[in-house]
Amino acid sequence: MPGPASGTIATSLVLLPPVRIPMANPPAVDCELIGIREARRWQDELSDLVTDPEELIQLLQLDPAQLPWAQRASDKFALRVSRPFIRRMRKADPNDPLLLQVLPGAAELEVVPGFSADPLQEAEANPLPGVVHKYHGRLLFITAGQCAVNCRYCFRREFPYGDNHLNRQQWFAALDYVRARSELREVILSGGDPLVLNDRQLGWLAGELAQIPHLNKLRIHSRVPIVAPSRITDEMLSWFSHSRLKPVLVLHCNHANEIDSEVRAGLARLRGAGVTLLNQSVLLRGVNDNISAMENLSEALFDAGVLPYYVHQLDKVNGAAHFEVCDEEALAIIEELRHRLPGYLVPKLVREVPGAFSKSPVESGNNK
Repeated sequence: MPGPASGTIATSLVLLPPVRIPMANPPAVDCELIGIREARRWQDELSDLVTDPEELIQLLQLDPAQLPWAQRASDKFALRVSRPFIRRMRKADPNDPLLLQVLPGAAELEVVPGFSADPLQEAEANPLPGVVHKYHGRLLFITAGQCAVNCRYCFRREFPYGDNHLNRQQWFAALDYVRARSELREVILSGGDPLVLNDRQLGWLAGELAQIPHLNKLRIHSRVPIVAPSRITDEMLSWFSHSRLKPVLVLHCNHANEIDSEVRAGLARLRGAGVTLLNQSVLLRGVNDNISAMENLSEALFDAGVLPYYVHQLDKVNGAAHFEVCDEEALAIIEELRHRLPGYLVPKLVREVPGAFSKSPVESGNNK
């Protein structure tokens, strides 16, 4: 039991047997109020992101000598990171694997041959604003132009989100595009990060998609359940899982340290609602480019009810060359994972090749 509060005087208490008073009418749970509180919490967290490199450096007690380069790199691609994610970083450790994913740095300013603004040539697969259609049977909606965290290796760091910010008329055009293509079975909500949008907007879109008879799956790609797990609310679960479309959530998690008790609780809620949970990570120099990091990640994901799905080789976007891991090293890590883990915990090593019909396996002999 807690002791007396500081500044108060303890008095003698006479302990009596507990008295149970039956309640004829127990107080009702105000579900609407709970929903409002849930919404306010995640919205407050996403409106209170750290966007100033100086603040991040101070919070984590890092060397202030990093600041000038961090500010210059942030001017090109803004710093954005949630406070729950920052709380999982080690203070005074410039090599913390979570920090390295979000802190802008001097290496981003280097111009490296082979790296470009649009490494996946998505502009050629953007038939309508908000629609990216690259693969048979599925397409992607750009539902939001921002994230709860700006990952420094993001392949869409120079994507023209302004040209893909849809008004209501354009959303109807995007939905008509799906209706007209009966070969489609799945729509993927991506961005940016779709879960930065509110549940009213996403619920409307999910409802519209559920009315298209040839669709049978709704997939979300999101980092928000990792960086802001309070986003998993009753309202979100309602529109996502209470639909005829089978719900799939593909997380983006790169290191076991990203998964704490709050993340696990949010993922348990999703799993309990019948959502299939998968993870895709990116192999990143200095973050997870060793067997221990990848093994721990697979185990931590499985403990949280998530199956490792893909590990991607880096997309060659401007500013991210310092994260690149060569194919030989990547293949060696995956081979060692096969020796240590059961097959269902070994993610597929892939890269995305512009114009290909699917993600391309990285195998010996086809290194690029």
